[in-house]
Amino acid sequence: MLIALLRTYLSRYRRAIAGIIALQFLGALAALFLPSLNADIIDNGVTEGDIAYIIRIGAVMLGVALVQIVGTISAVYLAARTATSFGADVRRDVFRRVTGFSAREMGTFGAPSLITRNTNDVLQVQTLVLMSFTMLVIAPIMAVGGIIMALREEPRLAWIIAVSVPALAIAMGTIIARMIPGFRVMQSRIDAINQVLREQITGVRVVRAFVREQWESRRFATANDALTNTALGVGRLMALAFPIVMLIMNITSVAVIWFGGIEIDEGRMQVGSLTAMLSYLILILMSIMMVTFMASQVPRAAVSADRISEVLRTESTIVRSPEPRTDQPHPGRIEFHDVAFQHPGAEQPVLEGITFTVEPGTTTAIIGATGSGKTTVLQLIPRLIDATEGIIEVGGTNARELEPTALRAGIGYVPQRAFLFSGTIASNLRYGRADATDEELWDALGIAQAEDFVRALPQQLDSPVSQGGTTFSGGQRQRLAIARALVRQPGIYLFDDSFSALDVATDARLRAALASRIARAAVVLVGQRIATIRDAHQIIVLEAGRIVGMGTHEHLLATCGEYRETVESQMATEGAP
Repeated sequence: MLIALLRTYLSRYRRAIAGIIALQFLGALAALFLPSLNADIIDNGVTEGDIAYIIRIGAVMLGVALVQIVGTISAVYLAARTATSFGADVRRDVFRRVTGFSAREMGTFGAPSLITRNTNDVLQVQTLVLMSFTMLVIAPIMAVGGIIMALREEPRLAWIIAVSVPALAIAMGTIIARMIPGFRVMQSRIDAINQVLREQITGVRVVRAFVREQWESRRFATANDALTNTALGVGRLMALAFPIVMLIMNITSVAVIWFGGIEIDEGRMQVGSLTAMLSYLILILMSIMMVTFMASQVPRAAVSADRISEVLRTESTIVRSPEPRTDQPHPGRIEFHDVAFQHPGAEQPVLEGITFTVEPGTTTAIIGATGSGKTTVLQLIPRLIDATEGIIEVGGTNARELEPTALRAGIGYVPQRAFLFSGTIASNLRYGRADATDEELWDALGIAQAEDFVRALPQQLDSPVSQGGTTFSGGQRQRLAIARALVRQPGIYLFDDSFSALDVATDARLRAALASRIARAAVVLVGQRIATIRDAHQIIVLEAGRIVGMGTHEHLLATCGEYRETVESQMATEGAP
């Protein structure tokens, strides 16, 4: 997966990569010529006392060194820009893929894992790309070139290279092979620690309310210790790599000096050739060390690439029609025809045999026990999830044939959990319609019974909103979410238990104010209070994913036992002292 990911994205930077290789090649050639020039000065200039020769060759060495510096700096600069652009491209594509996921795919991966994949995992692969351009290109050139130049200087010592290079490669290969499983475990434990941390931050009020700080601290410590122990195990292997490289390098240098000294003593080798041989040997081993250092990052990057590719390969179950339609001959109408929904691998369907129609200008309420499938019905309409059986028509057109953006543009959806984005009240309300005027915002706030508390804020519409809207109470968040849907002025309104956090009086005022605004729209609301749903034109009673009753309040009281029991239980509760 790592190779496929790199091939896919780096193909966009062919010219930059060609420039990096050319500059690295130029720098490597310069580095290879310096020891040879130095040997010439020692053997010819110093031995013969020729100052002019020393100055001339020294000037050439300075020029070669300058070429090496310029080439290396330019190559690293281009490599950094290319690696950064690569990371940005991958993050963008992962983000776009995730935003197209249905609730099914989001539940499969989980938010903590998706965050890790688009941050830490992308960073690991990006780091490998940078290291590849700065090390992997120049290292083979210097290693091969160093071997050729060393053999040219003194072939009698070639056996030292033949022994040291394979020994270093075998040692590093063994260490890297043992690091791969550790890196795979490390990434999964980063997911785990992100999940614990995210739950503790978002649920901090619940944690404090139940005095569970110590329990959560221990839970975080457990996840943190697991990550730490894995990282330490991998770190020990990485720490072992460099002493091995230095040991082999030092032993090789001693061998070159020892046996080179014997050759010089017997007159078969010059001092300059020995220094050049030693320099080339160091270049060769340093190249192998660079490759080793980079290779130590390959296992972790490979694991990260697998995780990134898994997201990029996952197709959303919300499939766009090859020839999507945007026309709706009957805007606002919703029709369910024998609809069923079942999670993959589940033994029982969540919904089965759901059939009903919602006409424009009418309200359909859905009531049922927890887990009966009420929210699932609402999520099927804007295609947040897709039905596994049956047909859903919106505006007289099969929802699967409609362009998803066109379908959702005509729907105002208020989810069960009223979520607000960081920003201001105005920016949250304009999430429904970006060009809405301040007057339209205030009008929506007034209908949603939120105008009073917003006007009481010092900055009113420009008042800041924290992530998730935690600076507001549950009821205030619900009213702002309702106002956001009203700003859109859609033909269909979906309220998923959106009045549960409101007191009875506020609920009644809000529904009365809503009546004129949504008079011509189709409304589907999920509710638990009989007072909230009793005036609906049509009430659907769900039980274990099936419709067990459908009709008006009076009709259901007479024909549906489940509905009658719910009414009687709520009346008994409200009448209790």
